[in-house]
Amino acid sequence: MKIVECVPNFSEGRDHKILDAIADAIRSVKGVTLLDVDPGADTNRTVVTFVGDPESVVEGAFQAIKKAAELIDMSKHSGAHPRMGATDVCPFVPVSDITMEECVQLAHKLGKRVGEELGIPVYLYEYAATKPEWRNLAEVRKGEYEALPEKMKDPVWKPDYGPQKFNVRSGATAISAREFLIAYNINLNTRDKKKAHDLALMIREKGRLKRDRKSNVVTDEEGSRIREPGFFKHCKAVGWYIDEYRRAQISINLTNYKITPPHLVLEKIRELAMQKGIQVTGSELVGLIPKAAIIAAGKYYLNRLGECSGIPEKMIIETAIQSMGLDDLVPFATNEKIIEYAIRNKNNLVNLPVEDFAAELSSDSPAPGGGSVAALCAVLSGALSAMVANLTFGKKNYEKVWQEANQIAEQGQEIQKKALELIDKDTEAFNKMMEASRLPKQTPEQQEEREQIMESATKAAVMVPLATLQSAGEAVDLAARISMIGNSNALSDAGVAAINANAAAKSAYLNIKINMSGIKDEKFKFEIMTRVEEMLDHINNTALNVENQIKEKI
Repeated sequence: MKIVECVPNFSEGRDHKILDAIADAIRSVKGVTLLDVDPGADTNRTVVTFVGDPESVVEGAFQAIKKAAELIDMSKHSGAHPRMGATDVCPFVPVSDITMEECVQLAHKLGKRVGEELGIPVYLYEYAATKPEWRNLAEVRKGEYEALPEKMKDPVWKPDYGPQKFNVRSGATAISAREFLIAYNINLNTRDKKKAHDLALMIREKGRLKRDRKSNVVTDEEGSRIREPGFFKHCKAVGWYIDEYRRAQISINLTNYKITPPHLVLEKIRELAMQKGIQVTGSELVGLIPKAAIIAAGKYYLNRLGECSGIPEKMIIETAIQSMGLDDLVPFATNEKIIEYAIRNKNNLVNLPVEDFAAELSSDSPAPGGGSVAALCAVLSGALSAMVANLTFGKKNYEKVWQEANQIAEQGQEIQKKALELIDKDTEAFNKMMEASRLPKQTPEQQEEREQIMESATKAAVMVPLATLQSAGEAVDLAARISMIGNSNALSDAGVAAINANAAAKSAYLNIKINMSGIKDEKFKFEIMTRVEEMLDHINNTALNVENQIKEKI
């Protein structure tokens, strides 16, 4: 599932009625989850955080900017933080299954709409910048709100979107795409702030001033002070003492966790601290973290332990929590701290106990139905192959295939994860078809519109079981691989994995076939059915081969 975070900053931190109205505007958008509203009275600025699918997040951002334009008057604003607009900045952040380039396109889409519909000058910065000098937000915001009247007269400052005209009330807005920021603290067994800060200077990108043996700052030939860079890029850090915890901490902001992940910073601090006789007692996550970051940490520690990393996601996360000491100060609330867990729909079918899912399936409601069951069969196939691989990894007499078994286990978990999403997507696609079928059709215009929407909804309903069929293909190939190298005591499970993959494929095929009758686009039907027939033959033949081979071995 594609998940985007949006973190708009509004030039209001004191009037909570205004902030509540902006928050309500965001909450009104379906598909968006509001995570945090953090006002600052001294800065007179509020940072809002919300997440959701790309289209919903863009809509939520627009509604928030629109409401801020209605309620915030920049001509009367003052505060300690630099600012140039009612909505000062609005960055999009890729969280899950979405690229930075896609977030850049979201920034353009929002900027165009804000400029055209609200008449607010929009400047794109950071990854979305259209000029090299505008990558730096400070350069875009130079002179702040008070400089805008003159900027609007200068062709150099022509905005990316919106009129080059001073908007007295709303100012200008900077929109961007940027990496996710992880706020992360490392706990030490000392109260000495200086010791914590010394370690912070060693790891942060900016580093520290270089000094000679007499502690004098070293300068170059031009008299500029020389700095010794720290160990990590995209890392900002300071040391401080927290009275509440009665210990010193290293407070860290990681501005690109894909390059500098928290677990590698922690391990370097552990190494440096030990050299100074300091003990790291654990660490603390401030705010939320993308699932990918904590999964990467868990796999890192599993690899160090020499254990298989193709285990269930929750077990990988538990390994990360324990290894990083994330529950050192307070219990680590997985469902609140990991973005994907915090926003997931708790009413989804995949969250139901098996008994409740079966009960819902057996009711007179047409959904969930065969499409969801097809996806469930693919889930079970991937899970079984992962299980056989886990029963092979680390076992005596299978040393030569440990590495491949680990890969198969990881791939089985991925198949399981993708297919789980399809259980609910199939039901959602069916419900959209039903909504389309209920559209009015009294007039020729209504009939034409209804037909177009029905065609689109039916095509979308075909694409879900097609994705299930693709997952079944991956699952049957995985079952075939593990049946050749897996633990002989679990061969029957590899066979069941292949059979379930075949069941998923045949079930998905029937769902595709029945929906094709409602589609008029003959080219679409021919291309899809040609692919489907080929995939089904491959899956069926592979599954039967695996089943027959295992029958001969056991």
